[in-house]
Amino acid sequence: MIRGELHDVVRYADNFLDRLPERPVHPAAGVDTLRKALGGSLPDAPTPVAEVVRDLMDAAEPGILATTSPRFFGFVIGGATPAAIAADWLTTLWDQNAGLYAASPAAAVVEEVAGSWLKELLGLPPDASFGFVTGGQMANFTCLAAARHDILRRADWDVQRHGLQGAPKVRIVVGEERHSTIDRALRYLGFGDATAEVVASDKQGRLRADELRRALGSGGEPTIVCAQAGNVNSGACDPIGEICDIAHDVGAWVHVDGAFGLWAAASPRHAHLLAGHERANSWATDAHKWLNVPYDSGIAFCSDAAAHRAAMEVHASYLIHADPGAERDEIDWNPEFSRRARGFATYAALRALGKNGVTELIERCCDHATRFAELLGDEPHVEVVNDVVLNQVLVHFGDDETTRRTVARVQQDGTCWLSGSSWKGRAVMRISVSNWATTERDVERSAASIIAAARAV
Repeated sequence: MIRGELHDVVRYADNFLDRLPERPVHPAAGVDTLRKALGGSLPDAPTPVAEVVRDLMDAAEPGILATTSPRFFGFVIGGATPAAIAADWLTTLWDQNAGLYAASPAAAVVEEVAGSWLKELLGLPPDASFGFVTGGQMANFTCLAAARHDILRRADWDVQRHGLQGAPKVRIVVGEERHSTIDRALRYLGFGDATAEVVASDKQGRLRADELRRALGSGGEPTIVCAQAGNVNSGACDPIGEICDIAHDVGAWVHVDGAFGLWAAASPRHAHLLAGHERANSWATDAHKWLNVPYDSGIAFCSDAAAHRAAMEVHASYLIHADPGAERDEIDWNPEFSRRARGFATYAALRALGKNGVTELIERCCDHATRFAELLGDEPHVEVVNDVVLNQVLVHFGDDETTRRTVARVQQDGTCWLSGSSWKGRAVMRISVSNWATTERDVERSAASIIAAARAV
């Protein structure tokens, strides 16, 4: 048994979480130190499990970027709520292969329940299908695979049997500020990212509806339009309802990439940013962002369950397939075969927070972002360059070189951690507030460290 080793991990976890609020956010060790500590030749003989676990904790700890810290503001990465962590530990302990109902009835049913809760929370059609995937990348892939199936089916082409060779041409229309996972999904699906038709965006990164109408014209071809809820830099949301009206007039499928922005639907104060989003055909999001569950937590939703299932399902003689009218095989709704039972953590996070808790989490993060903008914008030679509509703040420090050096200095200081980006041809500091544990004091302390770094630079 490994009870002693598990107790070691629990003791380490207690210590890690106790230190988390005050520990430097940046890693303490670089690549050479980590390679020396973790590397070397594979041992010939077995190593006692307790020794392996202790050595791993000691060697890896200096290279851990504290992404769960309440002062981590990089990459739109959320933390992990206590309920989600506990459920994720159980997921590992139970070690279920959550592909078939027969392999894990509990994993299948918990995903069924969590998916239903998510649709209600995010304002999606109650009869929409869903699949739990690894993250936003595979959520976009899954939704666009369903879109590819449906629009080619309507053109009398079975892409599942015949592939794309000889298929009718498919138009892919995207905004110029789309996330790179859209382009990557198009490569995975055989379209190629260079074939996408790019529609201009406004100064906040929102796809311009008038330009989309002009681009689509009278339609007539199989077409997929990709909209965005939550620009990864500015946080802005495309006018999704208007996009749906324009695209559906010409028979196009509308996909919404809402990795973090789709969660705005859970906030009465911010839901207007997504007005009409329920009329889209598919939606992708990622629970590791604003729901604050551990990684491996993307979700794909489709209004057309038949298209979703046709694009994903698989059959084999040795598998025990569920009765579609009674049970749910997860393998029919995502691109994986063997897969982690990732629904447990999402279920636990949702139940622990409830609707009101999710709403409060989203709105609190947005309030923190607004406070960052106020504190930094009051400083001379500091410019907040975006309209802070959600949890994203873009800051420019006089010139590009000063901005980059300020970002680097903040990262090295360790009070908080954030990243740089490029926006409309200028270098910017990008602050993403996504952690459930962040307080106003964390914001004020972090803003003070940013201002001090900028002055020093």
